[in-house]
Amino acid sequence: MNLHEYQGKDILAGFGVRVQRGIVAQNAQEAVAAAKQLTEETGTGWHVIKAQVHAGGRGKGGGVKLAKNLQEVESIAGQIIGMNLVTPQTSAEGKKVHQVLVAEDVYYPGDSEPDEFYMSVLLNRGTGKNMIMYSTEGGMDIETVAEETPHLIFHEEVDPAVGLMPFQARRIAFNLGLSGVAFKEMTKFVSSLYTAYVKSDSSLFEINPVLKTSDDKIMAVDAKVTIDDNALYRHKDYIDLRDLREENPIEVEAKEVGLNYVDLDGNVGCMVNGAGLAMATMDLIKQAGGEPANFLDVGGTADAARVEAAFKIILKDPNVKAILINIFGGIVRCDRVAQGVIDAYKNMGNINVPIIVRLQGTNADIAKELIDNSGLDVLSATEFQEAADKVQQVLA
Repeated sequence: MNLHEYQGKDILAGFGVRVQRGIVAQNAQEAVAAAKQLTEETGTGWHVIKAQVHAGGRGKGGGVKLAKNLQEVESIAGQIIGMNLVTPQTSAEGKKVHQVLVAEDVYYPGDSEPDEFYMSVLLNRGTGKNMIMYSTEGGMDIETVAEETPHLIFHEEVDPAVGLMPFQARRIAFNLGLSGVAFKEMTKFVSSLYTAYVKSDSSLFEINPVLKTSDDKIMAVDAKVTIDDNALYRHKDYIDLRDLREENPIEVEAKEVGLNYVDLDGNVGCMVNGAGLAMATMDLIKQAGGEPANFLDVGGTADAARVEAAFKIILKDPNVKAILINIFGGIVRCDRVAQGVIDAYKNMGNINVPIIVRLQGTNADIAKELIDNSGLDVLSATEFQEAADKVQQVLA
């Protein structure tokens, strides 16, 4: 579950991580009120207006701007709220901005120059350990840094059994070139950040930039936080943070009916039971000259109601030119799945795209006979290659 910047910062602050303070606003008038409140609480004279969408690179799309007075706060907030923000991480249509974060200006003058760093915490699946990835090149796309100056990216692996050790936090501060007060501040920041990552059951914390202010404070100026959905039962208060406006509406609908669905850009809809088989089916479609339009795992009970729900979800995508149903009858019998497909087809009436049904496993022969004798415009198959050939055939 992805969070907005202001939500991620609230979680970080709850674990003692210093963050750039801000107040969320739904319209220009609320933004002005938020700016006045921030000035009273922090003394900031300028304010940063940040679009709150689930996408990086907001500044490049005009979603992050500096306001030097209240008139500019109102004007900029009015421009950003309601716009379709296009960034390197959105589609060409962009994402509609429903709210902004009015934040304090933390790039104030002082005894030293501000400095920006990159830092993220995530799981290294190759080693089974958590990893803190960091760089002196804050404020830049980490992909660009990795490509052009990979030697400036550091990694610190943390064994979950023992947690982050003090010497590791000190090594991070040292590698970032810090000393004195800033060094101590960074070690505290890193320790608090790692604690927040573990205790919030997150799958990703990305802070870009981590700022060393002119008076040597260390703080998170941005926060990209992804919570592990599988751990939400332990964090009931986080469930309300989900913003369905930021998610694909078809994926939201699929989740509500218990389907594991991910929308893709292709032309062949997939209906499969089991994640591994779904991945293999997507490969099959590509080899046949098509492109998968979705990942859809109907699970182990592919009855008529579930198949009909899956059909409806797939057909909401106007790019779908064919549907491949690929079911392995291990737990569920193939003849029951076949009957479910037939019943769902009849309940929905006419389906205007070709359907290929490949059923393999228990009672596969009976299932093929049911499909072939149904009188419906459905092509049956029992082998992978046979299904691939029929996908190729209907796409030609």
